[in-house]
Amino acid sequence: MSKPAILTGLRANNDLHIGNYFGALLPLIDMAKKQAGTYQILLMMADLHSFSTPIDHTKLHDQIQDNLRTYIAAGLPIEQEDIFLFRESYIPAHSELMHILDCFTGVGEMGRMTQYKDKSAKIGTDRVSMALLNYPPLMAADILLYDTTYVPVGDDQTQHLEFTRDIAQRMNNKFGELFTLPKPAPEQHVFFGKDQGLRIRDLQDPQKKMSKSDESGKGIIFMHDEPQKAAQKIMSATTDSIGMIHYDLEKQPGISNLLQILSLLSGQGLQAVIKQYEGQTQYGPLKSAVAAALEQFLTTFQKAYDEVTDKTLTDKLKKSEETLNSIANKKLALVQKAVGLRG
Repeated sequence: MSKPAILTGLRANNDLHIGNYFGALLPLIDMAKKQAGTYQILLMMADLHSFSTPIDHTKLHDQIQDNLRTYIAAGLPIEQEDIFLFRESYIPAHSELMHILDCFTGVGEMGRMTQYKDKSAKIGTDRVSMALLNYPPLMAADILLYDTTYVPVGDDQTQHLEFTRDIAQRMNNKFGELFTLPKPAPEQHVFFGKDQGLRIRDLQDPQKKMSKSDESGKGIIFMHDEPQKAAQKIMSATTDSIGMIHYDLEKQPGISNLLQILSLLSGQGLQAVIKQYEGQTQYGPLKSAVAAALEQFLTTFQKAYDEVTDKTLTDKLKKSEETLNSIANKKLALVQKAVGLRG
């Protein structure tokens, strides 16, 4: 890369909801706007990572396209030359470098990864895929192909980032300087900010975060929900019997969740929203305000989404993927030569 690189990505098999939008997507776009020019920003649709656990493959392609359009509709400045939007599987070097890294990675080393242990325990070890075990080497390949400096990672990915540094150093020690090591997790958190902001919770069970695993659909608001029906979900949201509005995530999680959602939708600071409603003895006005703000937000977003043309998306992907294929293939060739695959 001609400038230091920041790489980030989202798995493609998500029907995005407002929790994803405000908790993950907008922070990535804000970061891209602020850092482009100083850094080259690689926004990856992590489609290969998307089926390391079971999914509905008949929906995957449409979900990839939907999520890419959502980036643009949410305000990603795709005209900026330092911002690259691309699909992981469209750059074959990711898969080939993963295999090479696999050859220098221990099975026991991967089996000790916390995320692998947690997910395989839920799926059952007899049904867990090799791709789940292989998740860290593929993530390492994603990062190392571009000499990436910064990777915004949550706590659940910190172990994978440290593996990336370990495998890069292992290869460098054996074959010479092949890879640039990404910054360690503490420096990543300083660069991006450890506080990841507000976390939207399930409308029906505010003790847990909003998740698409909600089978009823009543506690989750998807980005393509019909705006009026989404507003009705707010009006039906679980609150409590205390009868007075206070921001207290333990004692009044439902009310606190609504205050957080209103803060995000309105662009006001949380403290300003709390000050407006603190101590009120009726919950209806707060619910109505959140419902109205949500309806307006979804109407505006969905209009912007519909205005993203196939040509706009295709042109950006084509340009980004051509450039990144060239960069990735040069790095891959360097590694192939080092391990003896090329003369």
